[in-house]
Amino acid sequence: MIDLNHLDDLARRLSDLVPPGLRESREELQATFKTALQAGLAKLDLVTREEFEVQRAVLLKTREKLDALEATVRELEQGRSPDA
Repeated sequence: MIDLNHLDDLARRLSDLVPPGLRESREELQATFKTALQAGLAKLDLVTREEFEVQRAVLLKTREKLDALEATVRELEQGRSPDA
């Protein structure tokens, strides 16, 4: 999920860009911008930082195992036992 504080900040910035004559309903504009941003970001199917880091760790561990297996295969192909 996207950090709601970032969305609030972005919605506030967008409402600050509205011309002064239209700022009477600033809070309403901020709420509208925030809702639109949340809907748009939800469609992007983004992952959280935590989910990303978990998958990164899995990938690193998988890479280590693959490297070890490749080394074992090389040794076996050369006619040596990996434990020797």
